[in-house]
Amino acid sequence: MKVGIIGSGGREHAICRALNDTKKIKQMYCFPGNAGTAKIAENISLNLENFNELKDFILLNTIDLIIVGPEKPLVDGIVDFLEEHNITVFGPNKLASQLEGSKIFTKNLCEKYNIPTAKFGIFQNNDTATQFIKKTKYPLVIKADGLASGKGVYICENIKEAEIAIKEIFEGKFGKAENLLIEEFLKGEEMSYFIITDGKTIKRFGNAQDHKRVLEGDKGKNTGGMGAYSPSRLINEELDRKIISRIIEPSIKGLKEIGTNYKGFLYAGLMIVDNEPYLIEYNVRMGDPECQTILPKLKTDLLEIFLSCCNQKLNEIEIKWHNKKSLCVVLCSKGYPDKFKKNVLIEKIEKTIFNEGEYCYHAGTTTINGQVYATGGRVLNFVSLSENFLESRTKVINSINSLNWSGGFYRKDIGYKVINE
Repeated sequence: MKVGIIGSGGREHAICRALNDTKKIKQMYCFPGNAGTAKIAENISLNLENFNELKDFILLNTIDLIIVGPEKPLVDGIVDFLEEHNITVFGPNKLASQLEGSKIFTKNLCEKYNIPTAKFGIFQNNDTATQFIKKTKYPLVIKADGLASGKGVYICENIKEAEIAIKEIFEGKFGKAENLLIEEFLKGEEMSYFIITDGKTIKRFGNAQDHKRVLEGDKGKNTGGMGAYSPSRLINEELDRKIISRIIEPSIKGLKEIGTNYKGFLYAGLMIVDNEPYLIEYNVRMGDPECQTILPKLKTDLLEIFLSCCNQKLNEIEIKWHNKKSLCVVLCSKGYPDKFKKNVLIEKIEKTIFNEGEYCYHAGTTTINGQVYATGGRVLNFVSLSENFLESRTKVINSINSLNWSGGFYRKDIGYKVINE
């Protein structure tokens, strides 16, 4: 069969690599892909804002299954559009994707179904938000309502920082803002938790700890993710049951009651406080770099999982995993998450050797005249599966040192809370 994957990041390369192991696929397309996907699929440059252009290509090339990697096409309704043209597509529809598309939609769902989350207020303009922050306790959290590529969240220690956050959001830093959200600050530890569902059956799909801050020790600016490890050090059977029963199941039920089924990956960003889970936010796709961290642990054929989900037969499949520790380190362009140079040659990438259980997923890369260039802030994802996290991190750092790319930097302390050196 023929499969198409929408997206260009490390997540999409990891999905592509996992699908490449199945014998049922004779051709893969990536829209638009990167230098890594180009080695195992055909990269296609289309205007992804123009759903008709994508649809015409799919029908012309008789593609059997489309997998949507990033959030924006999902929130924009690509699943609804393709399904109207009888194209099989993996991912949630437009209404269900509001779980990520609008933080206020999710907060209202939490309130209605008693899903544990931080206390919050919704504000429509600068004046009312500013009045509130003058009489509240700090720290507090201020969030842009819509999609912000993981960057529209401010943790404010004082009124000055809060005023800046409100000003930037309402002035359109993350797109047009009709509302913003102000939340209480929950003191705990974050965890990424994943499930896959066909609308009827819910299956666990791993968990991870992500490192968002750019500098070691979890300091500096927020990024799209500097690395991750799986499983999370926080997970245990009791916590797992609480997450499913108090957060995941009520959310899926709530969507059904407003007239839609959820199909696809669902990523719960959680705050764990004394072994109690609180929902920070939902993402309607796999995380990045969590996807790159989790997929190498998967034993079950990923294509079979996708197809069973699309056909509402997820109950018929058992998802099996390798009992290994996985750790991912993201190699970034110097200057990220601020300004960085583009089209920087990565000289030794083709000569770097990866042993069994070691992976290199491309993100912000492209191929020009047969050579690989860095085009994005997050460039490469190095992953290793081992018996323990220290061994995984050591192998990853050895691979990065072997590459010896002068244009990049990375965090050497990914997994520091779980690694006792």
